[in-house]
Amino acid sequence: MRGPRAPLFLARQGYRRRRLVDMALLLPLLGVVLFQLPLLAGGAETGPRASTIAYLFAAWALLIVMSALLARRLCQAGDPYEEEAGTGPGDGAP
Repeated sequence: MRGPRAPLFLARQGYRRRRLVDMALLLPLLGVVLFQLPLLAGGAETGPRASTIAYLFAAWALLIVMSALLARRLCQAGDPYEEEAGTGPGDGAP
């Protein structure tokens, strides 16, 4: 008879922690996209408009709030790459 099999899927907490890390790594890319949108939509304007400046400030504030929330969640979640005992493929199960 075979011994107990390792689960096919990751533990729920480990999966969520890794997705939080992924979101934190993609946040700078989101910032680049948000800051480039006024350049794409502006066309050949002679100078910045008040609406463009307000948009950039709102995007900047949104990025600050999102990074603060992600940092708080990541601190609560712990280390995303530490393996749970007995759930990984290298736990000694055949």
